[in-house]
Amino acid sequence: MKKFLLAPATEETTPAGHRFTIIRHFCKGCGICVAFCPTGALGLDDRFKVVLLHPEKCIGCRMCQLRCPDLAIHVEPAPKKRKDS
Repeated sequence: MKKFLLAPATEETTPAGHRFTIIRHFCKGCGICVAFCPTGALGLDDRFKVVLLHPEKCIGCRMCQLRCPDLAIHVEPAPKKRKDS
């Protein structure tokens, strides 16, 4: 997939361990992901492209990924911690 991208995707890990991948070239700036983010972690930059403005607020719910019509956002929630018996 990387060979089809004009610019590399931006990857960021939140303090909680969720991994965000944003393909800015795919984003058309509709703002649907920003509107559906329950914590307000996402925003649009000066070029109307999605950015992770407040990574500390992200809860890894993947609502942005599920609602993005352009498949510009991919979220891998942090692995759940197991309790050892």
